[in-house]
Amino acid sequence: MFIAYTVSHGENFSPDGYYYGLKWQCVEFVKRFYYDVKHVKMPDGFGNAKDFYNPSVSQGCLNEQRGLIQYRNGGNMGPKPDDILVFTNGLYGHVAIVTKVTGNSIEIIQQNEKVTRQALKLVIRNHHFFVGSSVKPNVWLRKAE
Repeated sequence: MFIAYTVSHGENFSPDGYYYGLKWQCVEFVKRFYYDVKHVKMPDGFGNAKDFYNPSVSQGCLNEQRGLIQYRNGGNMGPKPDDILVFTNGLYGHVAIVTKVTGNSIEIIQQNEKVTRQALKLVIRNHHFFVGSSVKPNVWLRKAE
């Protein structure tokens, strides 16, 4: 059975009523993972993937809309497993979860894309971390430790 991954299939909620997002979009996947596994309830549960990035938040500071620490691509803090990568390209943007980090790449898992797992280039130069090549995330978000 073919299911169009670019089409909404209704809203999805946790058993206690927390809004994950539209089935089976990238935002829904990320919010479901963070709520169910990381126990993070985002203060602002709405918006498109690109809305996860707040350009007014400085490197390593709290993104209050998401309740997560925001790190900029090219900054002095590299991505870690379970971080949310935020891409602002396109009409809605895209979000994915980091599953693995090596010395020269990161692996992500994502929903609402033809490829569910993908490797992205990681370059570390002068203690700064650069992810991606042709398409690059703006930031990664992380639960405060």
